[in-house]
Amino acid sequence: MRACFLLAVGACLGWTAPPQFQPHTIATNLTSGYQVVVHDVNRDGKPDLIALASGLTDLLWFENPGWQRHVLASGLRRMINVAVCPGVEEMVVAHEFANQPQGSIGIVSILTPGPDRTQPWTVREIDRLTTSHRLRCADIDGTGKPVFVNAALAGARATAPDYRDHVPLVFYRPGEWKRREIGSENEGVVHGIFIHRPEKSKRDAILTASFLGIHQYLLGKNGQWERTQIASGDPSPWPKSGSSDIAVSKSGKARFLAAIEPWHGNQVVIYTPGKTWKRQVIDDSLVDGHTILTADFNGDGKQEVVAGFRGAGRSVFLYQSEANQWHKYKVDDGGIAAAACAASDLNQDGRLDLVCIGSATTNLKWYENVAAPKR
Repeated sequence: MRACFLLAVGACLGWTAPPQFQPHTIATNLTSGYQVVVHDVNRDGKPDLIALASGLTDLLWFENPGWQRHVLASGLRRMINVAVCPGVEEMVVAHEFANQPQGSIGIVSILTPGPDRTQPWTVREIDRLTTSHRLRCADIDGTGKPVFVNAALAGARATAPDYRDHVPLVFYRPGEWKRREIGSENEGVVHGIFIHRPEKSKRDAILTASFLGIHQYLLGKNGQWERTQIASGDPSPWPKSGSSDIAVSKSGKARFLAAIEPWHGNQVVIYTPGKTWKRQVIDDSLVDGHTILTADFNGDGKQEVVAGFRGAGRSVFLYQSEANQWHKYKVDDGGIAAAACAASDLNQDGRLDLVCIGSATTNLKWYENVAAPKR
């Protein structure tokens, strides 16, 4: 019984066993590692990894399966986010970023490949929006033609620690590359956005996490954006209020939201729907929480929650729900200051894996799923 408790207490008690991961270090010396994106860069059918490190001027990618290091683009200072959209040749990258708006140019550039996609791509600036921060892909009008969403971190007149100003949320249509406004109702710091498809909708919606809480933007049939509050987030006084990072998840047929709160906060929070969204803090031990995602790693039809943090004890935790209780497991114990994580079947063995990039640890790690049933 003791050995079973150490590894998979859930299985011993009749719960679904938690996933088991084998860590592999893919890269080191990624100064201020900030974002990892799974994308088949060279179009050979294998998922590669784009590694964005804010302390480097090269945007790197690592080729699957040997994880050979390549330069995707050069001369990009203080990069903060990159986005890819299915069916779109170009990528979009935000650079020249700083937390303080007065020092953040917020350049947005497109990257275009040449005949050999393994060689560096060309860079062309398309916009400057102060503190351009989060870039994501969304099918906002249900046409199947995605756009690139750009969420600034703070308003141009904001100053720490309150960051009192309205924050722009915009998008760019591929080919046109003109800035179009979504809204500027959010205030304070908008740290996280998440793209999802609401039930019974034919369009993607944008969830934002800010000092004002969690809000949804959905493009109406009349061409006007509709903004709806989901939750107010952490009830502490401003600037410790609201939400920082957000993800949508499924447990069977039910949906719920997972969040890190407040900004760079210590809490992992679950929101379940009803007349209002019920807030439940399932962990308050994070230090500088910075990334959250949901995925079904053990193949039981219910998604687990993964949260990473960059501060003391730097780690990645996994949370699994069984019998209305959340159970916490360590994916990494101090080996990565997780700034961002992503889920993908990297070795194409039918099991969903995890990959994370570290800031202070300057590393990129693949956590191979070794125990889940193959899909």
